[in-house]
Amino acid sequence: METYPITIGGVTRHVPLIEPLPGRRIPLVEFLGDPEFTRAAAEALRPLVPKEAEILFTTETSPIPLTHVLAEALGLPYVVARRRRRPYMEDPIIQEVQTLTLGVGEVLWLDRRFAEKLLNQRVVLVSDVVASGETLKAMEKMVLRAGGHVVARLAVFRQGTPGLAVDTVAELPVL
Repeated sequence: METYPITIGGVTRHVPLIEPLPGRRIPLVEFLGDPEFTRAAAEALRPLVPKEAEILFTTETSPIPLTHVLAEALGLPYVVARRRRRPYMEDPIIQEVQTLTLGVGEVLWLDRRFAEKLLNQRVVLVSDVVASGETLKAMEKMVLRAGGHVVARLAVFRQGTPGLAVDTVAELPVL
C-alpha cells in the first residue's frame, strides 16, 4: 500500500493513500490507537482554542480521541455527534450532511441529553480533517439548534478549500 508522510508537532506518520472517488487520492489520517500522534495534534490545536470556549463538539469516530485529549488539556467537557441513531436516544437533533471526502451523504445524530449541554455555551467545533467543510457546517447547525454559540471551528488538517473559515494546523494534499 502506498503511503504519505505527515508530521504534526514533531511526530511523523506514514499514512495510507486511499481513493474515495475515482481519480482522487487522499492521505487517510486516523487518530484511533495512536496516543503519541493524537497528543501531538491536540497540543498543536490547543493555542487555537479561544479563551472563552466552554465546551468542545466533535463527531465520531477518528476525532474522538483527539477531542478527548484536547478537552483534558483544557479542562473542558466535550460532546460527540453520532453517525447512527442509537436505541437509547430520545428526541435527538438530526442533521444531514453531504461529505465530499467520503463521496456519500450521511446523517449526524445528537441525543437531546447531550444537546442540552450545548445550551447557552460557547462551543468549539473540533475535527481531524476538513475538506469541503460540510461536516463542520452540519455540526454548526446542530449547535445552533441546541441553543449554543460557535466561537471557533478547528481541524488539525485542511485538505483543499473548505466552504467556511476553519483554523487548521497543517495542509494535506489531494493527489
